[in-house]
Amino acid sequence: MSWLQQAISVGPFRRGFHLITPLIVDALPALSRYSVGWLQVFIQHTSASLTINENADREVRSDLEAVFNQLAPESFPYEHTYEGPDDMPAHVKASLLGSSIQIPITGGRLALGTWQGIYLCEHRNHAGPRNLVLTIHGQRS
Repeated sequence: MSWLQQAISVGPFRRGFHLITPLIVDALPALSRYSVGWLQVFIQHTSASLTINENADREVRSDLEAVFNQLAPESFPYEHTYEGPDDMPAHVKASLLGSSIQIPITGGRLALGTWQGIYLCEHRNHAGPRNLVLTIHGQRS
């Protein structure tokens, strides 16, 4: 078994759900050398998150954004307000979705389903670039 770890920076992105599967695959040319294994993607931030969801219809992205805005509205009476009205809702959304995902590797490719893609979920109105740590653990071909 072999390990590979790489840090990348993506964005900045506007608030919303952003398909980043191609950015991740492009950052990992060694992926093709793994016959079987796992890719873990970890985001080093508390106001953005990661998820896997449908990659075919763009309306899924706007619907997810709308639902999460209802779940954690800026109008809620938060105590933590030092960084603006979008900060605490961003922390809530990031906690709900999570900071890491894990995807199987099969035959040198991510074993995502036909309609699945990796999303960076940006929960702030004016965020900077986001740092990701990509870790592969697997058997090389």
